[in-house]
Amino acid sequence: MNHDSLLMIFAKNPELGKVKTRLAKTIGNEQALMIYVKLLEHTHAIADKVFADKAVFYSDKVQEFDILDYYKFPKFLQKGKDLGERMERAFGQAFAQDYDKVVIIGSDCIEISTEIIEDALKALDDNNVVIGPAHDGGYYLLGMDRHYPHLFKNKIWSTEDVFLDTLLDIKKLKLSYSLLPTLSDVDEEKDLGTLRKHLA
Repeated sequence: MNHDSLLMIFAKNPELGKVKTRLAKTIGNEQALMIYVKLLEHTHAIADKVFADKAVFYSDKVQEFDILDYYKFPKFLQKGKDLGERMERAFGQAFAQDYDKVVIIGSDCIEISTEIIEDALKALDDNNVVIGPAHDGGYYLLGMDRHYPHLFKNKIWSTEDVFLDTLLDIKKLKLSYSLLPTLSDVDEEKDLGTLRKHLA
């Protein structure tokens, strides 16, 4: 533990036929995998510059060697039945290590930047929760100043209501919160324009 803050990256193992499945339906598994690897590389590159400890949580297995070893982030395995339980356990694990601030991001957002993550960490100086909404109704970032397990309960993950349901829970718990800019994930072929624009 080198910092008082932790940035967690949730990632799927980059394997053919197992990533970007909605995208693969229209552009094929090989192209979908190439795009996911680009998203992973982008996520790791911008995370590397954030003034915080980092950890990567893989979906299926922790690989001893992979394409992102250059960054030397500690690797862990996601644990839980669904995305909510996996994130909740990761936050619990992080706060058990006495971090003051913990932020989680996925690996689907080409628009996320080092500055946005730094803004999220700063927001936690004055707020209990920070959240970055995605245009599809989910969120690309969630940060907390302590463990709030209820924010992961009773959600239908990967649907357009996740952000709104989470925000309602934040308000029910009377937590202070800060909202980040709304960004786009790359999940379907219609999202590739955002990816091309960013890479250009």
